[in-house]
Amino acid sequence: MPDKDEHQTPLGPVGGDITTELAGLMQRDLVFVMRFLGESQHLMQSHFQRFILRELSAAGITDETHPMIHAFAERHAILLRDFVFSGVSLSRQLRVEEIEQLTGDTMIRVDVWDQLRSHVDLAERQFRTQMPELPAVLEAWKAPGGTSP
Repeated sequence: MPDKDEHQTPLGPVGGDITTELAGLMQRDLVFVMRFLGESQHLMQSHFQRFILRELSAAGITDETHPMIHAFAERHAILLRDFVFSGVSLSRQLRVEEIEQLTGDTMIRVDVWDQLRSHVDLAERQFRTQMPELPAVLEAWKAPGGTSP
């Protein structure tokens, strides 16, 4: 029998501790990835902007024929930069036990648990603040003909 604080839904009881459940999966599911920041992002983006403009120029597309070409090149350079850095980041992932060994920090899992709990609480509070507007938004999700369970 669910506690009075738990709400029954078609998906089952709401409650329990999702953070503890996720922490139990850390050994298998938590990975750390590399991330390029700052000047590295700028350098990669600049490279792709020059590359795009050079390729377009070779095809006869220049700022004389297309005055907004620099904005196009910047936007696409960001996409290419993110594609490259995402691929590199995903190619080398470290499991939590590897990070613990490398850093000598045995509290990583506790820190991750704390951050998960904090962010889950924040997300739930944010959703609750939206509740007054949801009935109007959910009108579009009603069953046809206005029938309800």
